[in-house]
Amino acid sequence: MADTIKIGALISGTGTNLRAIIDACKEGELAGEVVFIGSDNPQAAGLELGHRHGIPTFVIDYRAIIRSARDDLSGSALPLDASLNELREKQNLFPASVDPQKVTAFLTSRVIAESRLLKAMAPHDVDLLVLAGYMRTLTPYFIDRVNTDAKHPRIMNIHPALLPAFPGTDGYGDAFRFGCKVAGCTVHFVDYGEDTGPIIGQKAFPIEKNDTLDTVRKKGLKLEWVLYPECIDLFAQGRLKIVEMTYNRPGRRQSLKRTVVKILPGKAGADADLGSR
Repeated sequence: MADTIKIGALISGTGTNLRAIIDACKEGELAGEVVFIGSDNPQAAGLELGHRHGIPTFVIDYRAIIRSARDDLSGSALPLDASLNELREKQNLFPASVDPQKVTAFLTSRVIAESRLLKAMAPHDVDLLVLAGYMRTLTPYFIDRVNTDAKHPRIMNIHPALLPAFPGTDGYGDAFRFGCKVAGCTVHFVDYGEDTGPIIGQKAFPIEKNDTLDTVRKKGLKLEWVLYPECIDLFAQGRLKIVEMTYNRPGRRQSLKRTVVKILPGKAGADADLGSR
């Protein structure tokens, strides 16, 4: 692993986590450099971070692509290197009850967008891709072309909940409405499911009796801005190892298999605290 890694970032909105990553790079707290900022949203306020810091930006307008691909239920508009059958087999987003035509329409439009996204990313040759508030689900087509080595995944995401609890778009809201006494955030590698990839780090905070949903979100964001750069720096140091674990559970015939992230030792006193406040 190089001393300084090249980081690509995808955003959909304000890019507050991206700002924390850029600041950590510039302050020497993170051994990396953000080399591009991409977005699915032409109006994403976070694109201004690129203009301010001299970082190249680009936009792949998903909405326009989805509109144009809406009527293609055959998958005929897919890139030549995409297999609709393979995508259906690998993706882990939809239950079997979902209309197959809807799945085809979803996969077709997303893969068309992703092929353009990959083309825009190609000149930058990044070591790590970070999703910093990127509100589009990635398909196996995209994931497999970035994660060329299953033992060394290269797509990282931050989620506003203590996974595996509360996957989806509103983790803090879900935790608050469920009456949880503790909430938090999680950084994980991306796989074929929704927020199901192996966990790298987590930070938690108490939900007090006087908290509101707004204060819970503010608490969570402050921890996100610390946790994400810490996890990226561990990647830059080559200290994240993917391990296949098998667990035997009492009273059950089948063992449980999970892909987990092990954090390798660093210099004495240099380990980040990724499991607490």
